[in-house]
Amino acid sequence: MTDHTLTRNPISIPHTIWPADDLRRAEKEAADALGLTLYELMLRAGEAAFGVARTAWPDATRWLILCGHGNNGGDGYVAARLAQAAGVDVTLLALESDKPLPEEAAHAREAWLNAGGVIHSDDIEWPDAVDLIIDALLGTGLQSAPRPQVAALIARANAHPAPVLALDIPSGLMAQTGATPGAVIEATHTVTFIALKPGLLTGKARDVTGTLHCHALGLERWLDAQSPDIIRLDASQLGRWLTPRRPTSHKGDHGRLVIIGGDSGTAGAIRMAGEAALRTGAGLVRVLTRLENVGPLVTARPELMVDELTPQSLEAALAWADVVVIGPGLGQQAWGKQALRKVESCRKPMLWDADALNLLAFNPDKRHNRVLTPHPGEAARLLNCSVAEIESDRLLSAHRLVKRYGGVVVLKGAGTVVAAKAQPTAIIDAGNAGMASGGMGDVLSGIIGALLGQKFSPYDAACAGCVAHGAAADRLAARFGTRGMLATDLFSTLRRVVNPDVIDVNHD
Repeated sequence: MTDHTLTRNPISIPHTIWPADDLRRAEKEAADALGLTLYELMLRAGEAAFGVARTAWPDATRWLILCGHGNNGGDGYVAARLAQAAGVDVTLLALESDKPLPEEAAHAREAWLNAGGVIHSDDIEWPDAVDLIIDALLGTGLQSAPRPQVAALIARANAHPAPVLALDIPSGLMAQTGATPGAVIEATHTVTFIALKPGLLTGKARDVTGTLHCHALGLERWLDAQSPDIIRLDASQLGRWLTPRRPTSHKGDHGRLVIIGGDSGTAGAIRMAGEAALRTGAGLVRVLTRLENVGPLVTARPELMVDELTPQSLEAALAWADVVVIGPGLGQQAWGKQALRKVESCRKPMLWDADALNLLAFNPDKRHNRVLTPHPGEAARLLNCSVAEIESDRLLSAHRLVKRYGGVVVLKGAGTVVAAKAQPTAIIDAGNAGMASGGMGDVLSGIIGALLGQKFSPYDAACAGCVAHGAAADRLAARFGTRGMLATDLFSTLRRVVNPDVIDVNHD
């Protein structure tokens, strides 16, 4: 069975994302602008679904199509009619309701019946030897857990050995948030229509969407003239940020970075952040840490300048540095608190992570020269809510953090969200399950800190840094798999990722 965490989305899918509610409203506006009816768009959606199914499973000859009582079901009726005309053995199950079908779905249902199609009740026994299931049960309007009748069909589909193609979105996945409040289809492929929705790229999306396709249904011209405020970022875009260096550049051109942390027992965190900064191209990196860590860190990575953290060394480092990173291994004792109190008023670009965020939650303040990089647990502490509330709407949570704390917020996780005032919300389409291990956040802090030192704006440093971090992990996963990936393993591929202009002769 395919490991969805390693499935890379095709480069052909858009880099723009539409809020689900906006897209539902825009669909009619786009159709009117191009002289199309909504039924014509439904026909195109069914044709697109049929095309993806035939391409992905050319040998599948027995399809089971599950149709809901809405326009998503209408797409399923169109796909069923096309499949039957092509000689596929189609069994179509439909949910019934006391409410009438939407007009377009009713037309599609009638066309299926006129073509000799049969509509079966959703409680029939499924035929033997089904080799493809098409999910057209629930669309992008879902606002709560699927009803028991639908949940039972979803459970049967997930338990069946046949692959599943989801139309527009896997049934049970929330189109705006990526949350799954109840049963959800685990698709092998998903073909979404008109534009990407946020819930296809963050939250629980990677567990259930499989390979993601997007078909604009002929609305490209209209879509290109719009400016949605959510974007998808992936490794293909690294070249726009990470351009070749001038031949005459020197270390002073690439930033002086100070990294503060590494309390007793956590020297590894500060070492990983420091080396990640070097591997991302920082000119000079100074580490301030516990005295006991100085010797081991210099021995492990002699390119780092390592000093004991004292009030005097901190004051000198803050005057010297272009950028400050604080938090990896900082701890929450007096030693770390004193350092953070000194750093918090610094006007230079900063990144706060880990225990700096936990301490910030106790003494909230708002600053605009700062990048915050919380995981969901830290975000919950910063907003004084539960992790479940954070994960129920990751985009909203990121913007709540920006409103309360200012600057740029990187809400980490599958489908990392980058948010800042007056900037597009970015969803990072890079990374994999191998990154669920200790130290990955420390590496990200070093990467973003290094880019800040190379004169990136805080927003661009956060976006480019998250993509580079995920892309480095994806290169490793493609070679060795996700299980057993260590944060320090990323150093071997990170250097390659941050030099996208280099021709990759080894294809590693």
